[in-house]
Amino acid sequence: MHLAILMTNTDESDFAARHPKDGVKFADLIHMARPGWRVSVFSVKDGEFPADMAAFDGAMITGSPASVRDDLPWIPPLMQLIRDMHARKQPLFGACFGHQAVALALGGSLGDNPCGWVQGLTLNTLQNTPPWARELPSPLRLYGSHKECVTALPKDAVQTATSRDIIAGFIIGRHIWTTQHHPEMTHGFITALTKEMKGMLPDKVHAQAVDSLTQSSDQARFAEALARFFEQAGA
Repeated sequence: MHLAILMTNTDESDFAARHPKDGVKFADLIHMARPGWRVSVFSVKDGEFPADMAAFDGAMITGSPASVRDDLPWIPPLMQLIRDMHARKQPLFGACFGHQAVALALGGSLGDNPCGWVQGLTLNTLQNTPPWARELPSPLRLYGSHKECVTALPKDAVQTATSRDIIAGFIIGRHIWTTQHHPEMTHGFITALTKEMKGMLPDKVHAQAVDSLTQSSDQARFAEALARFFEQAGA
């Protein structure tokens, strides 16, 4: 299996320089379950796209502090890539920004989070669970960091998770799967990120985030489900 990681994270801060880039995080996530799989990272936020997306067995779109609604030159070609992959029914997974990009590219809509910033450990109630994810617990614990959300699903999409009354994940057929949250983040990284964001977040949100991190996410179990998603989609 050879996957493309489409890196959309625009953070070039000193904090980002001290931590692994998202390409590494997503590679580590899939290698947690399938260490022999190949990955190639493309910095799409710098205009770097695969020359032939059909040469890959699937792709993962990362998170980003950018908004899908921003007027950035690399977003329209990413949206077209999503539409092309959907038309070919090529396996595609999106997390946070990726989740929102897939939704918007295929006819859904985005808006501001009704509860404001979400930060720290999130609890996701699963529904309409696809076969590859049936061994995941509900609630599913994943780390989150976002202030926008999908407000309407694309055509033929089925919601698979709810978190604090927002659409926290969806599928389209067997070839698209998304989550609003960050399965690639380790406990160490989300802890450091939450500390870094003190002052950016409302005091109550920051305190709740710190308190939530006394627990860890279900990262390894999600990694296995993610591997099974790509396996069944390519079968």
